[in-house]
Amino acid sequence: MGKKTNRGGRVAIARGVDHLCAGDEVIARIAEEHGHPGFPGPYTPFEAMVRSILSQQISGAAARTIIGRVEHLAGGLATPRNLVELGDADLRSCGVSSQKVRYLGSLIDHVERGIVDFDTIGDLDDVEVIDRLTAVTGIGVWTAKMFLIFSLGRLDVLPHEDLGVRNGMMRAYRLAELPGKREVERIAEERNWSPYRSVASWYMWRATES
Repeated sequence: MGKKTNRGGRVAIARGVDHLCAGDEVIARIAEEHGHPGFPGPYTPFEAMVRSILSQQISGAAARTIIGRVEHLAGGLATPRNLVELGDADLRSCGVSSQKVRYLGSLIDHVERGIVDFDTIGDLDDVEVIDRLTAVTGIGVWTAKMFLIFSLGRLDVLPHEDLGVRNGMMRAYRLAELPGKREVERIAEERNWSPYRSVASWYMWRATES
C-alpha cells in the first residue's frame, strides 16, 4: 500500500464492483443484496477526523449526542478554526472526555504546525497519509485506514485490523474461526480483490448484516 490508490466516485466504484463480482461469487451475492458502496463521505477531511476521535469507544447514540453538542458550540466542525477558540472546559461541558480533549488538542497542534495539512493530504500516498495521521496522539492505523477509505475515497485499502471485516469474512467464506492478518491477506489475494480492496471490505461489513 505504498502508493496513492485510486479514488472513489460512481464510475470508479462501479468498475470495482464489476471487477470483484467477476472474480468472487461470494461478493457477487452480497452486492446483489446491498448494491454499491458510496465513498468518500459528506464531511471535510478535518471534520471526518474530529468525528472519528469523538466517536471512539462509545456507542453510536452517545457519539451523535456529543458531536452535536460540540458542533453547535463550535459553530460547525468543517475547519480547525471551529475548534481552536473552544477551551478544554468547553469541550468537557459537551461530554468530551479528558483523554479525547487531549487527542483533539494534539490534532489541532499538528495542523497548526503543518505536520497534518487537510487541504493537501489527499495528494499524499497511502503510507504517507497513515504516517502523518498516526503522529497525532489518539489516532492509530485503523483510524487512518478508515480515513483513507471514507474521507479520501481510496479504493485499495485493506483494513485487516477491523473486526467487522474479519467477522464478515468468517461468515461470508464460512471460515471455522476469525481470520487473522495473514488469512485476510491470503483471501484478498486469492479472490483478486486488488485494486478494489476497500470496496471488498465494504461488502465484508455488509456480510455481517445478511
